[in-house]
Amino acid sequence: MREGSLDAPTRHPLYWRNPAFYDAALLEKELERVFDICHGCRRCVNLCTSFPTLFDLVDASKTGEVDGVAKQDYWKVVDQCYLCDTCYMTKCPYVPPHPWNVDFPHLMLRAKAQKYKKGEITFRDRLLSSTDAVGKLATIPMVVQTVNAVNKNKAARGMLDAVLKVHKDRELPEYAARKFRGSAARSREYAVKDGAKTPGKVAVFSTCYVNYNEPGIGHDLLEVLAHNELPYVLVEKEACCGMPKLELGDLEAVARLKEINIPRLAKLARAGYAIVTPIPSCTLMFKQELPLMFPDDADVKAVQDAMFDPFEYFVLRHRDGLLKTDFKQPLGKVSYHIACHLRVQNVGQKTKDILSLVPGTTLNVVERCSGHDGTWGVKSEYFANSMKIGRPVFRQMAASEPDYIASDCPIAGRHIVQGMRDGGQEVKAQKRHPLTLLRIAYAL
Repeated sequence: MREGSLDAPTRHPLYWRNPAFYDAALLEKELERVFDICHGCRRCVNLCTSFPTLFDLVDASKTGEVDGVAKQDYWKVVDQCYLCDTCYMTKCPYVPPHPWNVDFPHLMLRAKAQKYKKGEITFRDRLLSSTDAVGKLATIPMVVQTVNAVNKNKAARGMLDAVLKVHKDRELPEYAARKFRGSAARSREYAVKDGAKTPGKVAVFSTCYVNYNEPGIGHDLLEVLAHNELPYVLVEKEACCGMPKLELGDLEAVARLKEINIPRLAKLARAGYAIVTPIPSCTLMFKQELPLMFPDDADVKAVQDAMFDPFEYFVLRHRDGLLKTDFKQPLGKVSYHIACHLRVQNVGQKTKDILSLVPGTTLNVVERCSGHDGTWGVKSEYFANSMKIGRPVFRQMAASEPDYIASDCPIAGRHIVQGMRDGGQEVKAQKRHPLTLLRIAYAL
């Protein structure tokens, strides 16, 4: 129960084009107000490193209160936030409609946007957030082999750490020699069977990560759709969803990417397609962040209403009596991690619900931040914290001695395996995305 209201948390639009949004004095005043509320509560101390950083600054100050913290030290708190939104959706009792109106993640986003606008962003941060551009370059034939070799070479990684501050010990994803969008069937046609809760045809937004790094996840999704006789199309043309640029504070870049993606997606939404993305961060971008940035855009709203996490869609399809459950292969013991950007979509544990339908499958569900979060855990200055945050997850994922380790976020899954291995544990389990596990269960 939230003090002063029994209503669910309400997110206010982000009026990022209002000049007041970039007013440094107003931002500083709001940071002090919210930090003072957080200091008096401290419920979020175990979520990430932003809150311990804040509380340590307060406790070390002369007054023992927020007014004793130097204003320039506020940025130490901002830099530790990776905008997972978990504090807003799961912990904070003072979010709207509470009169204190605390939205910690959007306050951090406002601060990051001001920092970006002032040009206080490194080349490394711009590069890491340009997932589409880097992916296109890295997957050029012959270049892709070189990039993958460099990313595994200790000497080269040492130089990368020294020059770009990408931590030498962070295991990076490989780039695919053949992109998903260049190798997948563009469409598959069946007789459309709409359900009460679900459109009977699907448009797939592949995402940068699936397109350039792990195309197998996309192929697994298409095979599962085909097995369930769900007609699908790939979105005709797509750009990055904008989440990396949002986390950087480059909101104008988010707007440019929105202008590429939304018109095509809105056309599909109005044609009766369910739009599915296999990466939680991308789904969240279209479901929550873009609607809050562009609250009066009818096309954005149409896309929001048509957007589904894959397993959210499969659960609703199952409730319509239209999902096949002819599973042939048990999965054994699965340690499944729920990604933060899936948790904050408020759709429930839909991946767990579907995998639980597979006979001969035991799930160990871990609902806690793994600590990687996009590009944050790649950076040299945050790598140690990312591993520290993830330690409880590493232990819990290993506890059941699983056959498979899975997370809806493939970056988190790789981070978890690295954390287990770096912690001295022998990792016998196979890392597989939940969509891959579903395809295995169907024996496709």
